[in-house]
Amino acid sequence: MKCPTCDRPILWTDEFPERPFCSERCRLIDLGAWLNGERAIPGEPVDPSGLPPERHPDATSPGGTGPGPQR
Repeated sequence: MKCPTCDRPILWTDEFPERPFCSERCRLIDLGAWLNGERAIPGEPVDPSGLPPERHPDATSPGGTGPGPQR
């Protein structure tokens, strides 16, 4: 198996605790690519207005990403 970031050969053993990556550096590079939108899972875009209130990006629940309750 090869590291998906740098193609270094790795084994699926405890010698490579960051598997499938060869190192924490390669794992973080991959994470950064996902967060920057350089990688994505193909599919149709989701219309947030069709989500239930607790799943809407502007939800005010404690786990939501919205502004939260007003005080």
